Amino acid sequence: MATGSVEVHLFAAARAAVGQSSVSLEPGTLADLLDRIQAAAPAFARVRPQCSYLIEGVSAHGDLDLVDVPAGTRVDVLPPFAGG
Repeated sequence: MATGSVEVHLFAAARAAVGQSSVSLEPGTLADLLDRIQAAAPAFARVRPQCSYLIEGVSAHGDLDLVDVPAGTRVDVLPPFAGG
């Protein structure tokens, strides 16, 4: 990962919608990062509302416009998983 970027890892249906398992983005709020992913891969819009988000392994809650994601951070995008 580039030092000045955020590494976003996509799993299951999110990965399928975006067409890749990870993307590197410039830092911003979590909502901004997700908007940029969706702009590049419009199919992500179908999956996005059901996803959960981890920032450095910690669940992100609340208003995603207020969740800052600095450079060097890992974000995991987790859609609901089937099975047990």
